[in-house]
Amino acid sequence: MKTADFDFDLPEDRIALRPAEPRDSARLLVVRDGCLSDRVVRDLPDLLQPGDALVFNDTRVIPARMDGVRERDGLTVEVEATLHQRRGPSGWSAFMKPGKRLKVGDTVRFETLTATVAAKGEDGLVDLDFDLQGPALDDAIRAVGHMPLPPYIAARRPEDARDDEDYQTVFATHDGSVAAPTAGLHFTPGLLEALKARGVSTHAVTLHVGAGTFLPVKADDVADHRMHSEWGEVSPETADALNAARAAGGRIVCVGTTSLRLLESATGADGVIRPFHGDTAIFITPGYRFRAADVLMTNFHLPRSTLFMLVSAFCGLETMKAAYAHAVGRGYRFYSYGDGSLLFRSA
Repeated sequence: MKTADFDFDLPEDRIALRPAEPRDSARLLVVRDGCLSDRVVRDLPDLLQPGDALVFNDTRVIPARMDGVRERDGLTVEVEATLHQRRGPSGWSAFMKPGKRLKVGDTVRFETLTATVAAKGEDGLVDLDFDLQGPALDDAIRAVGHMPLPPYIAARRPEDARDDEDYQTVFATHDGSVAAPTAGLHFTPGLLEALKARGVSTHAVTLHVGAGTFLPVKADDVADHRMHSEWGEVSPETADALNAARAAGGRIVCVGTTSLRLLESATGADGVIRPFHGDTAIFITPGYRFRAADVLMTNFHLPRSTLFMLVSAFCGLETMKAAYAHAVGRGYRFYSYGDGSLLFRSA
């Protein structure tokens, strides 16, 4: 398929710059069997069934954007780093701007934190070796870093103190993401209580979202696009609980594409979800045969993006194009701080 097949028109004023308040008051477009209905997130318990298993991503966003200075031969150049993936006790890969101005061996200073460029890759991705390691490095990043708002928000307003709370889910537990699992931003303690009362169980997986999630698809042919890997974990206890829920007739309801991608990576051709610990670069496009996910709750994604390709695989390209046209026409708010959709997988 061609990347252009996944294009659609989106007016700029549909991009949300702040989340709905309260979080579960956001709108929710339900897509089932090609039919569309307009609801709100707090209706979710009525849209699910007792015995369904809700799977959310409990990663926590770190202040992964850092302003720095490259030093070489007595000359300095201002640079910006967005951390992507941990490489060890003292190492991170990061997307650098301007990446072309960096060479292996360069020193980059982020206020009190110093790094050396260890390697260079594509799309401005470099490997940084820091002068600190382990918890000391984590503390230093928290001290000098900023919340890594998506580029489509950061281009229109600066991040502020509100984002420190707004850009974290109520599930956030394990530090490591540089972008929020945004479908989870809609949940509140009250909504979780209502789901429990409905008989819907909740389960956690961890996928540390990398900055590659915001990279555009540059290839004309979808098959030529290369996904950046992300680290994830499905515990034995979660795998067993989800298999039991499905065996009892419940559906697996993924909160966000991150949870879905991780579960699909952990599920065999036999449909059994197994413990998983490691990197995944799974790329889901139309024609993919889903093994784990039955229902997907997700926000609205960018045109020509890998995530719009994923939802098109889940419900069908024409169905999702119709759903997005409906959302645009009805004034739904798009992207990370925007409204949500509840997608029931097509046969």
